[in-house]
Amino acid sequence: MLMDQQEKLLSYNGELLVFQLSKLKSTQGSGTKVMKLHARRMSFDSCTKQFIETSTGSFSDCEDGVEMIHCSCASDFRTGILHPCVLLKKKMKKNTKYTLLLLHNSNKFELVLHFKLDYELKEPIKLLSGPTVLWSHAKSLFHISPQTCTVLCAPVQLCSIKWAGEIKGEGAVVLGTRAACLTDRGNGQSVPKSDAFIWGTECFAYAVEKQEALTRATFVPHAYGGVVACVHVCEVDAVRSKFRTSVVAVTCKSQVIIFQDGLPKDVHQLPYENPCSVQVAAVEGNSQLVVVTFASGDVCALWKRNLQVVSSWKNVRSILVDDFVGIGTEQILVLLKTDSISESLNTFQISNFGNVHHVNNISYEDDSHSTQELQKNHFLTIKGLEARLQAGFASVRELQQHLRLKEKVLVESCGALIDLVQDQKHSLPSAEKAGLVSLWDEPLDNGTSTPSIDKEQLVQEVWHRVVEDNLVVGVKLMDTYDLLLSDVRLSLVMGRKRPSAFPAKCRCSVVALKKAAPAESASHWQLEPLLKRIKLDCHNGKECNGEPSQVKVDRTKSFTAVTQLSPFLALHEVGCVVLLHATKRSCKDDEHLQKSKGMTLLCGKILLSLAEISAGKRSINLNDYKYTGSIKDLVALCAASHKVSLQIISSDYTLIHIKTWLQEQMECAAIKEYPDTFISCKSGNLNGTVFKWNLKTPFEGTLTVFYRHQTILFQCLHNLTRSLPPACKIKPLRVRSKKVLAEQLALTLEKEMVTLRQASSAALSQLENHLSLIYEESKEASSISAVQQFREQFQREQKQCMLGMNRTVGGALYRRLILNVFESQLNSDTIAWRCSLLGKLL
Repeated sequence: MLMDQQEKLLSYNGELLVFQLSKLKSTQGSGTKVMKLHARRMSFDSCTKQFIETSTGSFSDCEDGVEMIHCSCASDFRTGILHPCVLLKKKMKKNTKYTLLLLHNSNKFELVLHFKLDYELKEPIKLLSGPTVLWSHAKSLFHISPQTCTVLCAPVQLCSIKWAGEIKGEGAVVLGTRAACLTDRGNGQSVPKSDAFIWGTECFAYAVEKQEALTRATFVPHAYGGVVACVHVCEVDAVRSKFRTSVVAVTCKSQVIIFQDGLPKDVHQLPYENPCSVQVAAVEGNSQLVVVTFASGDVCALWKRNLQVVSSWKNVRSILVDDFVGIGTEQILVLLKTDSISESLNTFQISNFGNVHHVNNISYEDDSHSTQELQKNHFLTIKGLEARLQAGFASVRELQQHLRLKEKVLVESCGALIDLVQDQKHSLPSAEKAGLVSLWDEPLDNGTSTPSIDKEQLVQEVWHRVVEDNLVVGVKLMDTYDLLLSDVRLSLVMGRKRPSAFPAKCRCSVVALKKAAPAESASHWQLEPLLKRIKLDCHNGKECNGEPSQVKVDRTKSFTAVTQLSPFLALHEVGCVVLLHATKRSCKDDEHLQKSKGMTLLCGKILLSLAEISAGKRSINLNDYKYTGSIKDLVALCAASHKVSLQIISSDYTLIHIKTWLQEQMECAAIKEYPDTFISCKSGNLNGTVFKWNLKTPFEGTLTVFYRHQTILFQCLHNLTRSLPPACKIKPLRVRSKKVLAEQLALTLEKEMVTLRQASSAALSQLENHLSLIYEESKEASSISAVQQFREQFQREQKQCMLGMNRTVGGALYRRLILNVFESQLNSDTIAWRCSLLGKLL
């Protein structure tokens, strides 16, 4: 009767091997337990689409308490034939005994190696030709084979094994990591002390048979030694006493990186965490698939040529790479988790993502979440491609302009040279402004071009900061143009100095800091809302046709984009293009109509390097942060943090002591330029936390907290509740509260009324101008008699009255009027719908 069982899977020459170590009761009735190792060979039948058992084998000389810890294929040094191997372990009182079995094609097991250790082996364990067993323990490399029959220790330090395999001309080679060494490497190169301090660990290759390090080959840069989780060496070629290498590595941050000759070539972020292994499958058409397995049972497959994800699976028991169908190229076999391997063999998928695709008993009914994630990824991909396309268009326009300028210079130079040869006087061309394009993409009126607004006129400054694992990019616009823009957002397009570039996923926000109020009293127009001031300026006939408004605001706004820093560090030195997307508000004097136009502007480029970030340049150290007066650091902290607004209401006591609580208990430093903003310099988690306190009335105020994680917010709330009177009420404010939506609805309704009034005024002014031009009379003296003069005047007034009753406007003006009215009504309806939804939720 079966009491206990261990199972492992292995692919071998297109077959599937199932190893089962079973614990059975003795058939003699003595009550003793017998361990037996079974091997089942199974092949895929293309007709039935099932795995069919072809042959079996067994090994009965297993001791009680033995465990199966590793299985893989290795060649026999006697014949050179590749065979499946199984490594068994048995714990004893003083040591641990290990046994290596080799399975022949006749399904007979052969005991080829056994040894004892005073410690237990842990993964990764590697089997190489011989078969040779390799492992690492106590920062040392050990190996044993049937040729040596004893455990040997390599004369090299080793922290962990990342890859082991055969290299032509070098034999068995181990790729691992160790502590960075400062001594000479034997090839005239040594590691600088600063690099060793930054890296901490380094990658190196060691030839086991030659007992020497491979200094002629670079597989993975030393800077990645501390972050690489698993490695697969795809290709190693010897060229002129050096090795050309191609390596696929997966970092502990779930990034797949392609290294070519020791240099990063491409990188991709995976959606799962804790990678544990990586395989490469050579599928049909000389294409290669990278298969990454994670500790959670998730598996992700990508094309090696472009690192594009082709498929992913969840709850995977095992994933194997071999030619199961027998077409000459490899496929991927995915076995899902079940109670036993026998059940998993009925629930599998074989595919090369080409002409081979077999699915057996895999249900996709509950895959709605994956479909939603796929749609979300498609949406994000489209947005990223649009940003990349816009950046490409901007670069192409710059190149075209540069080429036109070059051509013009060459033509003028040739003309000057011809005139010089012919002994003629060369006349210089007059300076002209050519190639000016409107920044706002406005149509040309009456053949006159709108003057362009340069990037230097609009963008005041582009900067970046590093906050923990985030990169914060900020753009400061000129105050005069800030009022004309809405829906401002940033895009980051990263790439090394080459044509290929890709957008970075980022989170955009606007950080507004309220300046200190001036000592003099504000005038009446400063108390009016900003939208009303802009409308009054346009209605009064001021110059706002593409020109910046002169309204001054009391706030400093910075537009920021926050993204992860790790994709930038994977390329050592990378340039990042900053694009600004916005909507520009403008109004026409002749029609009194407000218009909105979308725009995209290339703000500038930033350069990131691993050396500068490691040295702490433009980095904010939150472990011991002291505010130095840098507004950019303050904005970066706000952008990289989470935000919550708390409404504090006190019916019995005033809230004047909130500032005292911020400065004393929270140890906040007040910002001189922005008196409502405070930054905590208290040691611990609270260091670098930003507070904004807005006291509306002596009994009501709003406290905004910019925090990095929930623990900091809980500490602040605990401190705050202890210092407030018991009768105080603290209420979190929603981002879209009812009061805010009501104010927006009032503004949109007011804008709708103004639009209707402007439309009527524009139509009336056009008709009155037309009538006045037609029926304007001369003031010269008339020789006609008084009666005849009165009769003609009466007829003119009667005709003008009839024309006034049949007033019409032009088709172009009518279309513009209707479009503006519909846009304003649509905005009002949208805000009203949001108000109704919020009322139902409340």
